[in-house]
Amino acid sequence: MTEVTRAEYSVIACADAWRGDGEVLASAMGGLVPAFGARLAKRAFSPDLLLTDGEAMLVGLDGAVEGWLPYRQHLAFVTGGKRHVMMGASQLDRFGNMNISCIGDWARPDRQLLGVRGAPVNTLNNAVSYWVPRHSTRVFVEKVDMISGVGYDSAAAAGPSATRYHRIPRVATNLAVLDFASPGHAMRLVSVHPGVTVEQVQEATGFPLVLPENGVPFTREPTPEELRLIREVIDPEGLREREVGPA
Repeated sequence: MTEVTRAEYSVIACADAWRGDGEVLASAMGGLVPAFGARLAKRAFSPDLLLTDGEAMLVGLDGAVEGWLPYRQHLAFVTGGKRHVMMGASQLDRFGNMNISCIGDWARPDRQLLGVRGAPVNTLNNAVSYWVPRHSTRVFVEKVDMISGVGYDSAAAAGPSATRYHRIPRVATNLAVLDFASPGHAMRLVSVHPGVTVEQVQEATGFPLVLPENGVPFTREPTPEELRLIREVIDPEGLREREVGPA
């Protein structure tokens, strides 16, 4: 069996975000790698997941449309905390505030992006993880230019109504896995992908990361069956490699 690639570690990192979630709507909206991760999670260890295209359809393990998800039902999932989204991010800060709206002063931005879209509702009402295919200081910033998705500090400042369902389980990137399971919910480095060092991840991050007391392990290896599923069933065309790129 050939060596596990950086893209395949990234798929594993995304899949593990849904581990133990039970029957929730898994919305992978951040790219192909999280979509492959959601399908892998359902096949390998989270069989109760409902897969969606992120909009109005339920999809099967091969991505084919299997059913219609009416907007009112979609909102019921969102507002009841029964959904776990994996989104992309143009900027993320140390407490998980996310920006996909603009770069620069929001009143006169240097660059206009997507707009806040559904990020405020998503982050306040259901679990939201993030996928970043190019880990860099352009994405991981000290303070986002505009808050599109709500981070832990912003949710706490807004009070109990904002923290009831707010949760950011995981940030997966082409270099590492991160979370917010630290005092004060500052971003913590959970693991680095094989071939990556802690120093490389810190250099690509625009703020100090919290490090585990016992050191930073490597991201887990895929099982032989998981690797077979990724390569032969879920993504036989190798599209994951295009999204992540070479190490």
